[in-house]
Amino acid sequence: MADAARKLEQDGLPYREAPSNLEAEQALLGAILVNNDAYYIVHDFLKPDHFFEPLHREIFGKASEMIRMGKIANPVTIKTFLAANDKVGDITVAQYLARLAAEATTIINAADYGRGIYDLALRRSLIRIGEEMVNDAFDAPLDMEPKKQIEESERKLFELAETGRYDGGFQPFSDAMALAIEMAGAAKDRDGGLSGISTGIREMDRRLGGLQPSDLVILAGRPAMGKTSLVTNIAFNIANAYEPAEQADGSFKAKNGGVVAFFSLEMSAEQLATRIISEQSEVSSSKIRRGNITDAEYAKLVACTEMMQRAPLYIDQTGGISIAQLAARARRLKRQRGLDVMVIDYVQLMQGSSKRASENRVQEITEITTGLKALAKELSVPIIALSQLSRQVESREDKRPQLSDLRESGSIEQDADVVMFVYRDEYYLQNKEPKPGTEEHLKWQQAMNDARGKAEVIIAKQRHGPTGTVPLAFQAEFTRFSDLAEESHMPERLSLIHI
Repeated sequence: MADAARKLEQDGLPYREAPSNLEAEQALLGAILVNNDAYYIVHDFLKPDHFFEPLHREIFGKASEMIRMGKIANPVTIKTFLAANDKVGDITVAQYLARLAAEATTIINAADYGRGIYDLALRRSLIRIGEEMVNDAFDAPLDMEPKKQIEESERKLFELAETGRYDGGFQPFSDAMALAIEMAGAAKDRDGGLSGISTGIREMDRRLGGLQPSDLVILAGRPAMGKTSLVTNIAFNIANAYEPAEQADGSFKAKNGGVVAFFSLEMSAEQLATRIISEQSEVSSSKIRRGNITDAEYAKLVACTEMMQRAPLYIDQTGGISIAQLAARARRLKRQRGLDVMVIDYVQLMQGSSKRASENRVQEITEITTGLKALAKELSVPIIALSQLSRQVESREDKRPQLSDLRESGSIEQDADVVMFVYRDEYYLQNKEPKPGTEEHLKWQQAMNDARGKAEVIIAKQRHGPTGTVPLAFQAEFTRFSDLAEESHMPERLSLIHI
């Protein structure tokens, strides 16, 4: 037997055990059994699954449950919930519990021991993921692309980096309630009293309560309605309002605003930047493109650009990106720089897997929207995805969009938490001008005056609140959406202009 062992070592194949520290586990459990306050030092990051020894998992789980219920967890009370007569070596479980308490470390050391146990659990998870990567690479079928294996491995590593968990599972309702209370507290402290991230548009925030984490928001409309302009305005408003707050662990979390990832599948990064610069500097984008600007306007552009450079807005202009590629890049951005909001312009330009694409377009769109909703939950960020509408809108007398107008797949409506439509009556009226001098032309002129510079955002679906229409102002030359001036403020505004 000894010869066989030496042969293995000579061949470079020594036996290796999974990293663990049973002494640290014993010391921490003993500290908790002696003083239940030690549990609250580690409860926010340490779970039963992080313990290597199965019995230790069981002891920690039962102790955690009892402490959360307000009961005392010690060797006497906890042994009734365990197989106390089972053997641990030469002693019973009841005797083992008593020994843990007798040899306990102090509460001061509890955090260090807990962190050590947690780190070793992560290392074991890394080993498992590495083994799966190797096995998948060896056993992968011929039709499986290596890119997919990389993306899947990256997903597992991201989940491990974020939560220390590599698989799903049930969550106690008490944890969910704690998160709900935390969200309410954050809303109380945040500017505007919103539970979600402010869009920078007051009336829209009032309806939505801000953009909620893990929500999939679909913003749809016919061409030339201003979908991209509106979502660009929102993206910059969020990035420009970014105010970080340092957490206890040294990381940063957005107090106001947020870090924005903008996936522009239709427009280049330069075109997108031009729109944002035009909106903020109030210099027409067409004048910027032609170079037909004065020295004063150019100075405004330069000053505006210097201010905007600080905004954490990141643009990915890859065309025809797949849902898997988008997810991998979003995870990478969150890990490296943080991520609070995602924008996709637009859904119909994305690609699904090759298998789904070969079937039909409806199946592909279904895969994309389902993937976007799953990604929003995984990253705990709102995702705003633009979508085209079918041409059947144009055949109706009333051009306002409906849920049934969503193009190519009913899954867009089903998977979305919020569905909004952009509508501008001015666009349709200007193409219906009657013959000048007629009574119809006078009526048309009156309708044009009423519709000029106005837009509607129709909230057709919302899981968290009411539906309805949000009236907005739209400045076409600057591609800017904003709140309409309230009637009570109009006289004051007019008087200022008169002065």
